[in-house]
Amino acid sequence: MKENYRKERIARSIKARSDDIYALTSYREMWYLLFPRFIPIVGIAIVSYFLPLYWKKVAITTCIFAMLAVSWDFLSNCGLLSLGQALFFGIGSYTAGGLNHYLHLPIYVTIPVATVMGGFISTMILLPVVRLRGIYFAMVTLILPLMLMRLVEATKILGGTEGITGLSPFPNVWFEITLILAAMWASLFGLRRFIASDYGLIFVSMRDNDRATMASGINIYAFKAQALFIGSSICAFCGAFMTHSYQFTGMPVFAMEFSILPIAAAAIGGIGTLAGPLVGAMILVPLSEVLREFGTLRIVFYGLILVICVVALPEGIFHYASRKYNEMERWVKIE
Repeated sequence: MKENYRKERIARSIKARSDDIYALTSYREMWYLLFPRFIPIVGIAIVSYFLPLYWKKVAITTCIFAMLAVSWDFLSNCGLLSLGQALFFGIGSYTAGGLNHYLHLPIYVTIPVATVMGGFISTMILLPVVRLRGIYFAMVTLILPLMLMRLVEATKILGGTEGITGLSPFPNVWFEITLILAAMWASLFGLRRFIASDYGLIFVSMRDNDRATMASGINIYAFKAQALFIGSSICAFCGAFMTHSYQFTGMPVFAMEFSILPIAAAAIGGIGTLAGPLVGAMILVPLSEVLREFGTLRIVFYGLILVICVVALPEGIFHYASRKYNEMERWVKIE
């Protein structure tokens, strides 16, 4: 008689121990908890600081797209399917550029103000459609940046098609890297802590079953507005940062690239994890630069790699790596 086996996954003993207060008294358990957090932070910082100047700029762009991807995943966790990260990014960019160009405000004022104002303006724009669900809300977020792009082109406001140039730069590239790395890790760990809190569970419940959440006496539309403000503020910061990094803002800040690439990064890294989209962005953006030397074939190779990643690891890279780190697999006989 043929014997049948199945694969069984069990948590590693060190994981079970590190979940208890014992982890505070054991260097081994503390290192087990710190390793997946400490190594990426230190490793990315070291690599970013010692790269050539061109690749330093690529590293900065990678961090920006990572924050856009984390923001998209946060909104997705709150039940808001967004295809308009370019909307939030562009509003933040134009706000920072306008404040610097017309009011001559310094960087340390324009970026914080653009972050808050960008989040507020984006929330006010989408507030009338916050009651829409699923693909209907996503379609609105997709069309709005295209509408704003045509509006700027037709009215010639804010520099029109030529944009605004000659904006204030950062003091040096080291300051740029330090600021964007700090912002990226702060947004990631801040959102992860926020989602895991009692207050954050309300946002997750809107994704799981918004009708049941509403039946509990919770105004889900107020919480959706809060989620929009948080997610759009992160994207607005990215837009403001890139504006001063490139000393330019214009119609390209509403490009579809800022909406599509974060979604692709989340799909490859692992949707619903917040850290997964960051991993996906760390792979896709440098890969896009490496493939640039292939010219028009770059899109073919880029798309092929995306398909392979999605087919081979449909759960996402972060889910796979987390499972391998925290669990053991073994074959057991089916009785």
